[in-house]
Amino acid sequence: MFWVGVWTFPLLDPLTTATTTAAVVALVAFELLYVYTAALGFDSHTITRRHHVLFGLVAALGVGLPLVFGTHWIVLLLFVSCGGITIYAAHERPVGAGLVLAGSLAAEAGIGLALRADWWQIGGIAVGTILSSILVFAVRQMSRLVRELHHTREALAEAAVAEERLRFSRDLHDLLGHTLSVIVVKAEVVRRIAERDPAAAAAQAADIEQVGRRALVEIREAVTGYRETGLTAELARAKGALTAAGITADVLRTADPLPDAADRLLAWVAREAVTNVIRHSGAGRCDISVTTAGGAAVLRVGDDGDFAPDAPAPEPGNGLRGLGERLLGAGGALETGPRPEGGFMLTARLPL
Repeated sequence: MFWVGVWTFPLLDPLTTATTTAAVVALVAFELLYVYTAALGFDSHTITRRHHVLFGLVAALGVGLPLVFGTHWIVLLLFVSCGGITIYAAHERPVGAGLVLAGSLAAEAGIGLALRADWWQIGGIAVGTILSSILVFAVRQMSRLVRELHHTREALAEAAVAEERLRFSRDLHDLLGHTLSVIVVKAEVVRRIAERDPAAAAAQAADIEQVGRRALVEIREAVTGYRETGLTAELARAKGALTAAGITADVLRTADPLPDAADRLLAWVAREAVTNVIRHSGAGRCDISVTTAGGAAVLRVGDDGDFAPDAPAPEPGNGLRGLGERLLGAGGALETGPRPEGGFMLTARLPL
């Protein structure tokens, strides 16, 4: 509403000719009614009877006041057009907005003819009406499209969650359905033969134990797959964590999408490296890059912390040692040490 009111400065022209209290009151009433109508039009998604009534009042004042107070008041019809467009441009086919503009221009010409106004003045007001109306129409349509985009994103997010739940339930059914059926059948066999053939019952119980253990392993693997995040998500999380810690983060990724195993492994490396930067470096800036070179993916995490350029490389902790072993097992390598300009650099190379 504030910005709608700011753009009513053309009403200063009729204000200079308002020599009576009635004229000032009428002008203020028109401005307040226009501001309220336009603000309501921008905030509304549908057209109601209330909108029609408000626009009718604005249009009545916009036509009547120039006939009463003179040609300088014809500029009010510019605001009649803009106010109507904020309301009638809410539809996907805003024919009403075009009719409002055409009616406003016709009223300007008719009142100008009736008052024998200077046609240069009328032409200037008409040009201003057209340009202002086009601008208001563009802003109104942009607002509608942004709202629709927001609703679409919400719908897509809900659909993604629903699809993930369906996939999770389907995977659990595939994992547990057959296994639980086997356990139930074998448990029934154990119950039936326990008294007459204890040895066979013990063998069936051992089978149940093996099936249960195998099911536990499969469930853990499935849950781990759901919990693991990819490198893209981990880089976004790392940037947010660094920023929250007061460290300027610069993330650059030029590498193509990586195979799943490499993507998950480098995500673990990035998480451990960024955790060390936040906890131990005392840095004010951290640079993260992911590139490909020579058939290998290269992840670099460097900071400008307290580590001196000539300091010996520190003994890696359990976290970095474990990452180095995992990278080595995948054919890669982990390098750590000081940067020439000061600070610490971690480089992980993993063949693709």
